[in-house]
Amino acid sequence: METTSPTKEVMVAKRPEMDGAASEGSASGSSVGGGEDRGIFEYFGWVYHLGTNSIGHQYCHLRFLFIRGKFVEMYKRDPHENPGIKPIRAGVISPSLVVEELGRRKVNHGDVYVIRFYSRLDETKKGEIACATAGEARKWIEAFDHAKQQAELEILRGSSARNKLNMENEINLEGHRHRVRRYAHGLKKLIKIGQGPETLLRQSSTLGANVEGYFEGEVGDAVEAHEWKCVRTVNGVRIFEDVSESKSGKGVLVKAVGVIDASADTVFEVIMNLERHQRYEWDMLTGDLELLDSYDGHYDILYGTYDPKYLTRWQSNRDFVFSRQWFRGQDGTYTILLFPTVHKKRPPRSGYHRTRVNPSTWEIRNLNTPMGSNTARCIVTQMLEIHQSGWCRWKKTRSSKFEKSTQYALLTQVSGLKEYIGANPALKFEYTTTVVRTKFSDGAISNGEYDDTEVQDEFYDAIAADTSSSSDESDGDGDQHEDLKVKLKNVSWAITSLALKRTSAPEENMEFDSTVPPISVDPSQFSGSLQKGKDDNDTNCWTTPSGKGFKIRGKTYLKDNSKVSGGDPLLKLVAVDWLKVDKPMDKVALHPKCLVQTEAGKKLPFILLINLQIPAKPNYSMVMYYAAERPINKNSLLGKFVDGTDMFRDSRFKLIPSIIEGYWMVKRAVGTKACLLGKAVTCNYLRQDNFLEIDVDIGSSSVARSVIGLVLGYVTSLVVDLAILIEGKEEEELPEYILGTVRLNRVRLDSAVPLE
Repeated sequence: METTSPTKEVMVAKRPEMDGAASEGSASGSSVGGGEDRGIFEYFGWVYHLGTNSIGHQYCHLRFLFIRGKFVEMYKRDPHENPGIKPIRAGVISPSLVVEELGRRKVNHGDVYVIRFYSRLDETKKGEIACATAGEARKWIEAFDHAKQQAELEILRGSSARNKLNMENEINLEGHRHRVRRYAHGLKKLIKIGQGPETLLRQSSTLGANVEGYFEGEVGDAVEAHEWKCVRTVNGVRIFEDVSESKSGKGVLVKAVGVIDASADTVFEVIMNLERHQRYEWDMLTGDLELLDSYDGHYDILYGTYDPKYLTRWQSNRDFVFSRQWFRGQDGTYTILLFPTVHKKRPPRSGYHRTRVNPSTWEIRNLNTPMGSNTARCIVTQMLEIHQSGWCRWKKTRSSKFEKSTQYALLTQVSGLKEYIGANPALKFEYTTTVVRTKFSDGAISNGEYDDTEVQDEFYDAIAADTSSSSDESDGDGDQHEDLKVKLKNVSWAITSLALKRTSAPEENMEFDSTVPPISVDPSQFSGSLQKGKDDNDTNCWTTPSGKGFKIRGKTYLKDNSKVSGGDPLLKLVAVDWLKVDKPMDKVALHPKCLVQTEAGKKLPFILLINLQIPAKPNYSMVMYYAAERPINKNSLLGKFVDGTDMFRDSRFKLIPSIIEGYWMVKRAVGTKACLLGKAVTCNYLRQDNFLEIDVDIGSSSVARSVIGLVLGYVTSLVVDLAILIEGKEEEELPEYILGTVRLNRVRLDSAVPLE
């Protein structure tokens, strides 16, 4: 008897070479036909489906993944070219689906970018998708997020989808297993296709040629203290020096900035690629690199060597070891942090002089291009801290030893990258390999064809159970050179506003109930485990900064993307708890010793609790209590947020970070861009009595865990400002306002107390 166990799945997004363009006509007998259906969001493309069976063997299948509304299907062939073909897997994407980016992973000797799916209600239901590039992973995440919102919209409309989503027959994860003989066939195919990822990573495509980039601006959403002055230009790349009075460390903070005619996704892939022959064409310092270890998909350790004759007069060979940590922001900006480090696999070796490579960062951000333009452009910044003496000599004269230093070699990497990509036009499309297409049309969202289907499986179950293999499957199914015509700029905008307009009163837009007289909120009546600071020189404390240091959406933002300085916070911060816990703690407000349960807390009209759950050993919780003087107006944006659905809250709850004082590398890691927390990490909400608690599980995201781990290493020297707000997406919701702020001043980890 064959023993089976739950299957771990991976799907790799790649593009096979094809001969013709895909058509969009209706397909008789299949659920893809969409010629007559209106109002359905569609997103589809070729993927490789990888998995591990119960006996540890891997398989690799070429699959066509199709998202339509809230439904997802998987085919062996393109259903547009094969009318009538039936899906091998189909299911729904429910609002409880969580999509998490796991980062970079090596599969079959190729690097892919992994996305994990699981249910909030049952985390044993999970699956993974991996894409050829980080940019493709982002697009699939957006597509699945949109499908979740369509499912939520149908529930809000009270359609029959409510019953469908709540009464689905879950797939038996131990079912549909195939015999070892079938797996042996699949393993042969794995070996054959296993040579493919490296080849497919280099295929060209027109995908993305007409993509409209959407970014909120070229700067962050908090005022930075740096003052950059251009001191040199080298081969079209500007060299800047930080001339502000606030110096970090003993060195000088400098950066090289260049504009490259390629997408941020492409430039990121070139920088991350360790292939020697490619790096030789643009990188004079780190051309010879070897991957030593990789952790969590966003962190790896590299070993490199270089020939000293190109940089110094010394003839001894040089080597170095450094860590590389990367992540992508919600605006599509890539950040790469490089730190010198040590590793047991590469101790100092005879004949080599171990060099310490300066800490540095890369930032890669897309630039908006004119409407209809086919040219992608991005701005690339490399920043590092160097010794002041050599830098000052180089500023005064070009004939300096500085130009023979590793620091100068680092600064010229942007120039090399710019020239290399400019000389290779194919790189503009080098890494966009998944053929995808989206379609929006005008009518009702419900689809009778799907309403009548017998398939009731949730997406992650459908993925996790697919271990089938068929001998009639081909390794390549033709070419689909198509233009991606999608702009997911305001996806949640359309979904949530439609539901809210049913109950909202546009003429009443005040956040508080003006018919109720305000009460006086006396902060002295409340106390938390973290003390309130007396002034900015106090440590291990909190204070409340004004909103002027943050940039929020102005009244005309929808027309010109303009932002304005924030005003005074709407809610008053009355206390902060700094807690030490064994495991992440939800529902802090229900604890008998919580501020909310005190007599003073019960008298407040409304309290907003923000519980930042920080993963570490032990775990920590930073709980902030914001009080209102009046009850919330239920017809206001704040009222809709407080009493709305979790989906709406996830799409609107925004946080802006800003490190006022601290190590510059930590500043670059945290950044100053606004983040929709509900999209980045798991947020749980508790609405009872006179309070709303938001539990922010930072550990639910590998990227967030990585960044918070870096922050905790320097926390005692950091002054951090945070602003929370509800994102405004409609004209009547603008300008935005800041709900609350907090300044955390050099917090000590050992000062956290247990909540007993």
